[in-house]
Amino acid sequence: MLEKTLYDQLLKRSFTIPVTVNYWDGSTKKYGEGESQATIKFNKEIPFKQVTKNASMALGEAYMNGDIEIQGSIEDIISAAYESSESFLRNKKFIKWLPKQSHSENKSKKDVQNHYDIGNDFYKIWLDKSMTYSAAYFQNEDDSLYQAQMNKVHHIIKKLDPKPNRRLLDIGCGWGTLILTAAQEYNLKVTGVTLSEEQYNYVNNKIKELGLEDVAEVRLQDYREVPKDNKFDYITSVGMFEHVGQENLDEYFKTVSELLTDDGHALIHGITRQQGGAVNGWINKWIFEGGYVPGLTENLGHMIDNHLQIADMEPLRRHYQKTLEIWDKNFNDNLDQVKEMFDEKFIRMWDLYLQACAASFKVGNIDVIQYLLTKGASGSDLPMTREYMYDDKK
Repeated sequence: MLEKTLYDQLLKRSFTIPVTVNYWDGSTKKYGEGESQATIKFNKEIPFKQVTKNASMALGEAYMNGDIEIQGSIEDIISAAYESSESFLRNKKFIKWLPKQSHSENKSKKDVQNHYDIGNDFYKIWLDKSMTYSAAYFQNEDDSLYQAQMNKVHHIIKKLDPKPNRRLLDIGCGWGTLILTAAQEYNLKVTGVTLSEEQYNYVNNKIKELGLEDVAEVRLQDYREVPKDNKFDYITSVGMFEHVGQENLDEYFKTVSELLTDDGHALIHGITRQQGGAVNGWINKWIFEGGYVPGLTENLGHMIDNHLQIADMEPLRRHYQKTLEIWDKNFNDNLDQVKEMFDEKFIRMWDLYLQACAASFKVGNIDVIQYLLTKGASGSDLPMTREYMYDDKK
């Protein structure tokens, strides 16, 4: 009875939409006025002390294990919880930091491979044919996911104001769409680095298939291992700094600065919290081990400390929300294929991950920001206005 009373006190002020809760003892209660928009069903009692210890971990694992079921949109429920000023998702009592984690080169490689090397065939099911695993850029409401991902790639490269035959380094190159596009359509000499063996093999094959061996290379290499005498005119890094760890952010931006030519340009694109850096316990354990989302001012401080001048900054939060919603639809539309690879626990975990992230972007709990940087101020030859970024001419 005490456990249920504690849950009642917690849930009655945790949502901005009407939600029905079916408790483990068979009782039902609706929270909020109006017709219920979602139902949370407890198939078993989850000890309240687990929620107070770490809410995201306790409730996330309960959902994965089928101890909690949700009827309705997970994204809407989590959005409503973030939007409530009294919600447990905004109460520091229920949000716990994790112990300091290792981000050595060996540990970083293991963390990356645990996520990205679960199989290219899996990612092909719900990504688009460009195999791009980061926020798309929807220039038009009816852009397909593939078109929006290619929009993003061109948007990033155009921001650099690239000149032909110069060198570009992509730190955390993924499945290589950015460097392949830069080589084919912008006549750049490109290098990509990744710690994922699946991605490395995929990009190597694409380079050979497209006949780009003279202008493109991919390395199975930690960004910290790139020789400092290898200077690049342009550096891109998409969805990468979230993996380096809080203690290594300064080294990450120092590396960008050291590898950039004196008149070079860098475009760094990544998940950032405007409210300050954070770790989500459940995502860190089950999705991105070693992950840390930096705060906006935290990132800016490291950039400035390492002599990088901020030339432009663009938040793309709503674009990532829409991207995640499409990924989740693709994932659920192709569950038969996923079930051939993974069990029900994994499927519930991945669905929760995609919808929870969409909710976080929706309400501004996290953002994705593109930082256009130069090596100091005096050496930059970037155009005076943003018009060049949107020019249809490559």
